[in-house]
Amino acid sequence: MSQAPFGALVAALAALATALGFLAIELRADGYEQYVGSVNNASVVLYVAAIMVGVAWARDRRLRSG
Repeated sequence: MSQAPFGALVAALAALATALGFLAIELRADGYEQYVGSVNNASVVLYVAAIMVGVAWARDRRLRSG
């Protein structure tokens, strides 16, 4: 079985979280304050998911190396 594409998933999640962060900045600048909190929360959730996948990647590599 080949190794799961953890790196690509971490990069994709982090990129999406960054894009949502910039969207929140644009929404605030355009006056859509009611949506900024939700977009910020989604961005933080995606960053946390990227970190968790990164931790899973590190643990998987450690288990396969021994």
